[in-house]
Amino acid sequence: MNVAIVTASSSATAPAEARDAVLVSGSYGGTYNAWHALRKGARAVILNDAGIGKNGAGIAGLAWLDVLGVPGATADCMSCHIGDGDHMLAHGRISRVNAAAAALGCVAGEPVTDCAAKLRRAAPYRGVPPEIAGGKRHVIRDNAGERRILALDAAPLLTADDAGAIAITGSHAALFRGQPDGVISVDLYAAFFNDAGIGLDRAGVSRLADLDRRGMIAATVSAASAEIGNARDAYATGIISVVNETAARAGIAPGRRLEEVALRLAGSSTARR
Repeated sequence: MNVAIVTASSSATAPAEARDAVLVSGSYGGTYNAWHALRKGARAVILNDAGIGKNGAGIAGLAWLDVLGVPGATADCMSCHIGDGDHMLAHGRISRVNAAAAALGCVAGEPVTDCAAKLRRAAPYRGVPPEIAGGKRHVIRDNAGERRILALDAAPLLTADDAGAIAITGSHAALFRGQPDGVISVDLYAAFFNDAGIGLDRAGVSRLADLDRRGMIAATVSAASAEIGNARDAYATGIISVVNETAARAGIAPGRRLEEVALRLAGSSTARR
C-alpha cells in the first residue's frame, strides 16, 4: 500500500506529510494529542502511554478516537522514549489498542513497526474533529506581593508575559527527540510537569536537567498522582516525584504536595512551611 508512516515529536507539530498517513507521535496518548493528530489529517495514530497514570489519562485518547472510528494505539513508555516518534517506531512495543486498531490486527505486545504497518489499511479520516475541553490556560493565583501561579495544560501555551511566574503544566518533562528545544520559551521562576511514568532511560524527566542549565527550578509530579494533560489536577493532587538540582537547592524534595510547594515558592502567607 502506498500509505506513509510518518513520525513526529508531538502531534501538534506533526508535518504536513501526516495527512492521510499513519502518524507515530511522541506525544502522550490523551484526547488533546489524539485531537491534534486528526487536525493534522492522520488516518491512524500511535501515541505514548505515558505510564497510563491516574484515571488512565495517558491512554484516554484511544476511546475518543474509537467514537470517531479512527484506529489508535499507544506504545509502552518503558519500551521507548516519549517525545521521540523516531525512537518509538524503532524500539517501541504496543501497550494498548482501541477497537478500530484491533479490527486491523493490532495487538498489545507487538512492535510499533508491526502495528503501524497494519494501520496503513485504515480508511482516511474525512471528518472534522470535534472540539475538546483540554489545552487551556488558567491563573491559579495572582496576588499582589506574590509570584503568579499559572496552570497550563500544555507547556507551549506559555507567553512572553509569563516570565518570572510559577508554571504548572500538564505536559511531560521529556525533551523532544532528546535535544534541547524552545518549548519553555520564557524564563520562569519555576516549572512543573508530569513525569509520564518516567519511562525508558528516564526520558520522561529529561527536561529537568536542561532547565538546570538555565537556573530554573523544575520538577515533576508522578503520573499516578495527577492526570497528564491536566494542570489544575496536578496542582490539586500532584505529588513531587523528581526534582532538578536547582529545585533541590530551593528545598524541594520528592514526596511533597505540589500545591504546598507552589504556594511556598509564590511567597504566599497561607503556605505551610
